[in-house]
Amino acid sequence: MDATSLATLWATIALIIFLGVAIYIKVPGLIAKALDARAARISSELDEARKLRDEAQQLLGQYKKKRKEAEQEAADIVAAAKREAEMLATEAHKKTEDYVARRTALAEQKIGQAERDAVAEVRASAVDIAVEAARALLAAKVDVKAGADLFKASLADVKAKLN
Repeated sequence: MDATSLATLWATIALIIFLGVAIYIKVPGLIAKALDARAARISSELDEARKLRDEAQQLLGQYKKKRKEAEQEAADIVAAAKREAEMLATEAHKKTEDYVARRTALAEQKIGQAERDAVAEVRASAVDIAVEAARALLAAKVDVKAGADLFKASLADVKAKLN
């Protein structure tokens, strides 16, 4: 045997002894246990990550739903405000028309009353002028005695009509 074979033989024997000692003190079991623990930790981290992702998805869905509800509520508020504004505008227009109609009717009543007053005044003036003209004519044609008789007849006629 030469020196290299002898060195190889001793290296092989040392390796076998080392592996025997390692197996005897359960190094492969420790390595397997460490690997299993690491795999379990990674698995639990993955489960936790999945759980967090699911929760994030749920929250995202809830926020999307809330946003959609808020947008709908805002649209409803805007629509209600538009309806109320239209209703107020219509009511204001109606009140304005009613006010104009009342003012027009009042003005027409005042104009009608003024016309009636003017006609009555013209009639009264015409009657006064006619009475004065008739008195002047009668005074010129009738003497005093006939005027007194006419006055008495007229007075009797008025008394008869009043009673």
